[in-house]
Amino acid sequence: MEDGFSSFWGPVTSTDRCEKNYVHSSYIAEFFNTISNIPGILFALIGLINALRQRFEKRFSVLHISNMILSIGSMLYHATLQRVQQQGDETPMVWEMLLYFYILYSPDWHYRSTMPTFLFFYGVGFAIAHALIRFEIGFKVHYIILCLLCIPRMYKYYIYTKDNYAKRLAKLYIATLFLGSICWLMDQVLCKEISHWYFNPQGHALWHVFMSFNSYFANTFLMFCRAEQRRWDPKIVHFFGVFPYVKIQKPKSQ
Repeated sequence: MEDGFSSFWGPVTSTDRCEKNYVHSSYIAEFFNTISNIPGILFALIGLINALRQRFEKRFSVLHISNMILSIGSMLYHATLQRVQQQGDETPMVWEMLLYFYILYSPDWHYRSTMPTFLFFYGVGFAIAHALIRFEIGFKVHYIILCLLCIPRMYKYYIYTKDNYAKRLAKLYIATLFLGSICWLMDQVLCKEISHWYFNPQGHALWHVFMSFNSYFANTFLMFCRAEQRRWDPKIVHFFGVFPYVKIQKPKSQ
């Protein structure tokens, strides 16, 4: 508890981040780490609407919904700082990476039922293990490995994509990932130092914001690449000249 506020959720049972607890509200443990997930929900909603309107494959709708679930789970975790809610944040992180893996590699997979079946049971097995065993470092290493497995395929999509606007999305994806990682490391490594600053930069909250943009850029880029594979003549257009999304022309072939 901080500054005289009482805790609504009880003792902290999860990993406690750098932000001071219950400073702004007795109902929200980490205020900025909680509200910084709102952009992730909004961007995922925009992506979902576009995927449905353009009639993309259901996997992309599921991907945007998983982004929303992840952001909501992160909000509950940082608002309560309870172990169950932390699992509700971390388990969807792994599920989302498995979904990215499926979207990236499934177009060239010859046995269509093998990959989704394996990934499904892998996700279920991880959820059970994560509920029974608390392994913080192991979770981070596991998550990083899943991310690294997706990079070669993302790079292949990048080098085969000729559209400059799509390539720009991929570069924005890398830039936001880099900036977000710096904010996350700053929050992890320099917590004691920055907590005494007059203006606390809230590194973990900034990580959430950058990753909200990062997920949207990644999803939009993947939607564009998939539309190219289907020969749908996609284009990256910008809402009000700023916000990018995929626009499908009349399909060339079914």
